[in-house]
Amino acid sequence: MELQLKHKKVFISGSTSGIGFAMAQGFLDEGAEVVINGRSGDRLRAAISKLKQSVSTASVSGIVADFNDPKAIDQIKQQLDRVDILVNNVGIFASKSFEETSDSDWLEMFRVNVMSAVKLSRYFLPKMLDKNWGRILFVSSECAQLVPEDLIAYSATKAALLTLSRGLAQTTKGTKVTVNSLIPGSTLTEGAVKFLSDRARLENKTEKEVAMEFFKQTRTTSLLQRFAQPKEIADMALFLASPLSAATNGAAIKVDGGSVPGIL
Repeated sequence: MELQLKHKKVFISGSTSGIGFAMAQGFLDEGAEVVINGRSGDRLRAAISKLKQSVSTASVSGIVADFNDPKAIDQIKQQLDRVDILVNNVGIFASKSFEETSDSDWLEMFRVNVMSAVKLSRYFLPKMLDKNWGRILFVSSECAQLVPEDLIAYSATKAALLTLSRGLAQTTKGTKVTVNSLIPGSTLTEGAVKFLSDRARLENKTEKEVAMEFFKQTRTTSLLQRFAQPKEIADMALFLASPLSAATNGAAIKVDGGSVPGIL
């Protein structure tokens, strides 16, 4: 399907690996101009090199910015005036019990996961409205609704993104700007690969065995019963970012493999 993304300018926060990287690759495949982001210059350069190898015609650049640093948004403003598509993807988590999760843990996750999206949207959305075209996507998580006991703070930040997304969508009424959120399920990102590898080594099992046990014992509600590939999440993001999705606004789209029970 032709997604009509050619020459659209895209900024994706937290995109040197995982879902963000897969989105960048997908946008480049569609002929968009992509600006990726990471905390480390080395990782950013490596990601850009990999994208250029994958897509020979890639128009890709990068901005180093750590969203735990208040100056990160200023760095982005200095290098980007406007974009057609903003993907608020950056996210961090700490797997700890509620009692062990410190105030600083909470504040750091809210600064990176929520306030980065607030600040980027506040910067780019008015420009989209002036142009009367644009797309903002928020990458939430199944944890916003499932809320694992060791990820309460992270889950709270991902739930906040759903509220932020819906609220901003309401400010676009009657325009060609849309704001939507994605709710991915368990996805085979670098973090998931490390989890499988560490658990397999600890329990003297194969990574495949650990993955199967995860869905049988922990993520029992999953209908997919496997980790999604980052590209499977990215494919939905590309559609929502495209002109073809004009009738979808203010929505929270599940790409969770059926993990979140219910019909809504």
